Amino acid sequence: MDQSDSYALRNALEQIADAEGDVDGYIAQQSDLARKVPQVAAEIAHRLLEAGRFEEAWEAINAPDDNDRGWTPYEWEVTRIAVMRATGRKKEAQDFIWECFVRSLNADHLRAWLKDMPDFEDVEAEDKALQHALSFENFSTALHFLMTWPAFEHAAMLVSNRAVEIDGNHYELLGPSADTLEDRYPLAATLLRRGMIDFALTMARSKRYRHAARHLQECESLALRIETFAPIEDHETYAAGLRSKHGRKSSFWAKVQG
Repeated sequence: MDQSDSYALRNALEQIADAEGDVDGYIAQQSDLARKVPQVAAEIAHRLLEAGRFEEAWEAINAPDDNDRGWTPYEWEVTRIAVMRATGRKKEAQDFIWECFVRSLNADHLRAWLKDMPDFEDVEAEDKALQHALSFENFSTALHFLMTWPAFEHAAMLVSNRAVEIDGNHYELLGPSADTLEDRYPLAATLLRRGMIDFALTMARSKRYRHAARHLQECESLALRIETFAPIEDHETYAAGLRSKHGRKSSFWAKVQG
């Protein structure tokens, strides 16, 4: 029997076990090595949890080795939280939810964490989470979280404080974020658009020149509403810098003038 046949047989036996509500039959199809894989551990623990076998579910969900786990699937995290609650480990569950949020900025984890907060403590707890997002190691992940939470003031603060980390290649995030922020936070919107402009020109992405030209025009318009640019350069200085660095990219400047 080749590997594909073996997989098909195991998959069929798993389906039969599930159809018959045979949790042990399902588990029997998983090797000892597979049971240490977070995704498989979550599947096993979920079935044990539904069967009311809570302590066995706790043992199953903890089978993966902390040192070898690497990237942790969301399904494993939420299943572990459910098992914790089912086994009366409510304080551990709350601590683990926060740990998961700190690691990923997953908004669902934050909502679950705030939901179980004592009365009148949720506002302070939310602020703690937003402050953590401001220092999160991945700028784009932090911006996405703050824009979708939403926490626009914090998003603008993130952009202003960490402008050098803006990845202009993430136009699908930066564009809508700039559009949303420009009314109340024109400086942050300008910095996001500059990030896209700089990327397009530095990397010579000619297909993006049309958008970059529009972003530069938008920056010029927003400049009228920005009281102070300090410590970053104002629009005139920025535009002059573009001319100096990318003056030979005639197709871009033609689009700016057009």
